[in-house]
Amino acid sequence: MKVNYWLAIKKTPLVIVAALFTLIVSSCGKVGSDSILTEGIVYCSEGAPTSFNPQLVTTGTTIDATSKQIYNRLLDFDPGNYGKVPALARSWHVTKNNKLVTFYLRKDVKFHQTDYFTPSRNMNADDVIFSFNRILDKEHAYHQSVDGKFPFFQSVKFSELVKDVEKINEHTIRFRLNHPQSSFLANIAAPFSVILSKEYADHLIEQEKDLTLLDSLPIGTGPFKYKDYRNGSLIRFERHDDYWRRKVDIEKLLFNISPDNTSRLTKLLTHECDVISYPIATQEIASRPDLALEQVTSFNVAFLAFNTKVPPFDNPLVRKAVAHAIDKEAIVSAVYYDQAEVAQSLLPKASWAYSDQVEEIAYSKDLAKKLLSDAGLADGFSIDVWAVPVQRAYNPDARKMAKLIKSDLADIGIEVNIITFEWATFLKKLAKGEHQSVLIGWAADHPDPDNFFSPLLSCASVNTGGNRAMWCNEEFDQLLQKSLLTNNTSTRKNLYLQAQQLLQEQLPIFPIAHAKRGQAKVKEIEGNILTPFGGISFEDVRKKGAD
Repeated sequence: MKVNYWLAIKKTPLVIVAALFTLIVSSCGKVGSDSILTEGIVYCSEGAPTSFNPQLVTTGTTIDATSKQIYNRLLDFDPGNYGKVPALARSWHVTKNNKLVTFYLRKDVKFHQTDYFTPSRNMNADDVIFSFNRILDKEHAYHQSVDGKFPFFQSVKFSELVKDVEKINEHTIRFRLNHPQSSFLANIAAPFSVILSKEYADHLIEQEKDLTLLDSLPIGTGPFKYKDYRNGSLIRFERHDDYWRRKVDIEKLLFNISPDNTSRLTKLLTHECDVISYPIATQEIASRPDLALEQVTSFNVAFLAFNTKVPPFDNPLVRKAVAHAIDKEAIVSAVYYDQAEVAQSLLPKASWAYSDQVEEIAYSKDLAKKLLSDAGLADGFSIDVWAVPVQRAYNPDARKMAKLIKSDLADIGIEVNIITFEWATFLKKLAKGEHQSVLIGWAADHPDPDNFFSPLLSCASVNTGGNRAMWCNEEFDQLLQKSLLTNNTSTRKNLYLQAQQLLQEQLPIFPIAHAKRGQAKVKEIEGNILTPFGGISFEDVRKKGAD
């Protein structure tokens, strides 16, 4: 018999919860012996990756599985102060005009050796140049192999910014920029800016193999190397024994793909999973002596995006009416269990560009009705609201959120049809603009405020599918570009204030909440997995008691 354990937990007095958990454990039994349980770590993730190369997508499930497990970047972010720190580049230099950026590479970085490729040399300048030239050069074989789709880089107009990438010597490369850009180094440290093996890419061409194998059978320099993937089920990684940064403790890492939150909870309780993403029943987990909860304040935002290309959301009055009718406080309480802040703007309060001068969209059913009347829609209508089918850092339960919004909008005469699809299908349809509105969000890749604006709302991001509102506003784009041309923080903050005020006026998206990201784990797991942005990392993690 199938039991909805989470529903039972919510309806059961706290005093009975411990007994219920005991029932779950005894009914599921212990998993069989497997070396992964003693030599490695099992992470239960909420969804499958859509690629094994984060250059090609912006989905969180892909970033979590790849960016900091398989690959490295030239730079990283300090998790404490968010400053940029050396990674594959041991140092860097920026000229006074901010148009020449030189990176000095490490000489001791080895690529993965796998069943399908054996490298003959260490990483060098050729690999860095290859990794970025496939994005910049439309004639490049590996640009064409993915139909030129590099959504993050296209949203920040990377090809318009970078004139070329020059090889100075085997371990020195230089970016020549067409103009200064204050977020350039942050984008180089973002999870998408991974360094690939040119030698592996050349090998695929020489062997006349499918060039898309570069992105589906990955070779990187990161702490773990790809072993195999069972579609929608699990991913196996093995330790990269020649990892340049340090000796990694974990011998094996397995991503157990478990979209159902109750299933992940059960697997944690039976210790079938060492770590789970987005746990439910957090108070009860915290009471267990064998388990631990962790949270990190994330740079993220959940929002309702209106497709401004289709009626009725091509009318700003309708967008504002819907926004005024939504009770964000109730959503934060019911969906996030108060583990989030109500969003006053797209930027979280932790961002240096956040401003309380941005006028809040107040919760008011009367104002919502008036706006609908002004729009000529006082008699009501129906809309489709798409809901993300998997848990995300910014939204633990989009379908529940959609139901709350449906109830709110019913009070002003709007009937809501809640629509969802399987994750991969959902993303494809969304990128094509088939939605009318969508509950989705964004987890920042780096701390620069531009990361909340350009990938989500620039005109360039309409073409890449990242702009869920399908909204292109030249005035907004000009504000973003002006901000990127200066390093003066005060000037940039003022420009971003103007950008946020324009967003509140036009309201292509309605920010709802900024969530904390959480996970649960067995007590034997030590080390930091969660990061404020850019996905998760198992590089510094170990299982206590393991050899």
